[in-house]
Amino acid sequence: MPRVVVDVMPKPEILDPQGKAVLGALPRLGFSGVTDVRQGKRFELELEGEVTEAVLADVHRMAETLLSNPVIEYFTVHVDETVVTA
Repeated sequence: MPRVVVDVMPKPEILDPQGKAVLGALPRLGFSGVTDVRQGKRFELELEGEVTEAVLADVHRMAETLLSNPVIEYFTVHVDETVVTA
């Protein structure tokens, strides 16, 4: 079954308090070298049939209308072609 991934992130000019909290916690946990953290959302959509340009256009509309807030977030859409083996 094909899987399409929508990654949603706050726009660069939008304050990200969750990312700042993670950034502050990393050194306290012994991790160094991280200069910035932005926290977002990931949606994995399993779809019926083949992933065509029309299907991807539908996923873009889903992301614009439900999965993201286009005023403060941007999103990317890609097909997950990871092969899982047991």
